[in-house]
Amino acid sequence: MITALISALVTLFVVIDPIGLGPIFLGLTTGLPQNLKRKIGLEACVIAFFVLAGSALFGDWLLTKLGISLAAFRIAGGLLLFAIAFEMVFERRVERKADQSVGAHAHIAAFPLAIPLMAGPGAITAMVLLAGRMNGVMGLSLLIAAMAAMLLAAYAVFLTSSYLERFLGTQGQAVFGRLLGVLLAALAVQYVADGVLALGASLT
Repeated sequence: MITALISALVTLFVVIDPIGLGPIFLGLTTGLPQNLKRKIGLEACVIAFFVLAGSALFGDWLLTKLGISLAAFRIAGGLLLFAIAFEMVFERRVERKADQSVGAHAHIAAFPLAIPLMAGPGAITAMVLLAGRMNGVMGLSLLIAAMAAMLLAAYAVFLTSSYLERFLGTQGQAVFGRLLGVLLAALAVQYVADGVLALGASLT
């Protein structure tokens, strides 16, 4: 359980990427008063929480209804997470997120900040995959708590994003992002390997 929880924390930290959301949040809320920025950040985190919690609680049920095995979803999810890791290592993810944020409007808390920047395909996939590795109600509760902790971290980054950006600097953000990308790539390969083994066992 402890190993699965640590894996969940690392995976969610990488896919939600609270630090990487800081510069984009600044760009989306440029010129807005500080109290409105806090409100937007809080609303975005709440929306993302319910989307990701729903993925953890009902994602497996939905897969069953669609006739998709968890093993197959693990393989597909691992490949998707690997694609995200590839973008991070080669610094393409920030550019993609910035492109997604173009055309933001008054409801930027819901779109694009909560979806797809916080609760995007990678984070939703990770929640479904991680939920499949947790045991019982306690395991799911710990997973949702870990996800909530990452969203709280994102909210803290929103509140202090300008200070954090100056502290890390451009080079520090690039190095940190690439290290997380390599780590996510290794976790993605593990997901694929687990899925292949489970799929092979179910066919024999």
